[in-house]
Parts: sequence; structure tokens; C-alpha cells
Amino acid sequence: MFTGIVEEIGAVRELRRADGGVSLSVRAAAVLEGLGLGDSMSVDGACLTITDLDHDGFTVGLSPETLRRTTLGRVTAGTRLNLERAVRAGDRLGGHFVQGHVDCVATIVGTRQEGDSFIVSFEVPPEAGRYIVEKGFVAVDGISLTVTERKGDCFSVALVAYTQTHVALLDKHESDGVNIEVDILAKYVESILGDRLQATGYR
Repeated sequence: MFTGIVEEIGAVRELRRADGGVSLSVRAAAVLEGLGLGDSMSVDGACLTITDLDHDGFTVGLSPETLRRTTLGRVTAGTRLNLERAVRAGDRLGGHFVQGHVDCVATIVGTRQEGDSFIVSFEVPPEAGRYIVEKGFVAVDGISLTVTERKGDCFSVALVAYTQTHVALLDKHESDGVNIEVDILAKYVESILGDRLQATGYR
């Protein structure tokens, strides 16, 4: 479990494809403190397991599902990534409950400056769009953000000045992809209500 508060911006050392598998090596510093093999790390919003550690970073494996659902299979050496260690019992929850289970890749469709905030707009697949509501939470590349506007399958978020300098999202441009995790509460509500309506025969 994560909170969507980015702890550090890391950088890709290597994306390696060998023996039928894919591994991602990331340069990092701050997030290495207290980290051990088998621990979970949010890498651009995807919960991944640490398979190797050294003084300069860590390595994680990318499953076929991760490659299908995220942008991580497209990164190259030097690509900056948002990193967050799993939350510990007793930690402050500064963002929202983020599982690290990416739902889909959205496309950046627009950016603009508004005062000292930077507005980014995205288009998501229809199956994910219904879970995104104005003033609700969404995780974008692992960043906990508030939806400022939603129109159909498009929505916008505002990055305040502090956030702009502490996440890697501003490295991306229009038409680039981002990892999206919708608020898990919306899925639970849909599932519970759907089961109840089905039980009563309502369609």
C-alpha cells in the first residue's frame, strides 16, 4: 500500500530483456534506506518487488501483466521515475490509498500554466473513465492528485509549484503515456451495488 506522495525521483539504469524475462534497474538514494530484498516499491505508480539491491539503486522484475498495463516497458536509460516505498503502520497518509495496481495507460492531451499551477489533461480508456470524478482522487504515475475537471473520457489535474519540482511528470509531453490508478473505493462501490442489483433482478 502507498499514499501517492513521491519520495524521490529515480532514473533508469537499464531495462534488460533476457531469458524470457524483463528486469528494470533504477538509480536511487533516499528510498534505499531501510529497503530489503522482497520489499515493495512504487515505480511510476506500479507496485514492484525488489529483486536486487546495491549502494546506487535497486532492480525489479517486470511481469507480462506489468508490461501490458504500464509504460515501464518503454523506458530507456536516464528516464526519470517517481519512487515511493510502501507505507508502514503509523505513517501519515498524506495522499490517498494507492495500491500500486495500475489500471491503464492514459495519454496526455494538453498542458497549460495557470498562475503558479501547471494543468495537465489526460484521455483515459472508457472503462477507466467512469471511475474518475471531479474533486476525486487519481494516481498519475504514482502521484496522488485531485481531479480538477472531467469531460467524458478526459480529465485534468493541477500540479502546485512544490509538486512540479518533486515529481517526474513534467518530463512528459502531449501524446506521451502515463500510468493511471483510479480510486479503489469507486471500484468497491460499483462491485457492491452491482451485486445487490443483480440479486434483486434489477437490470
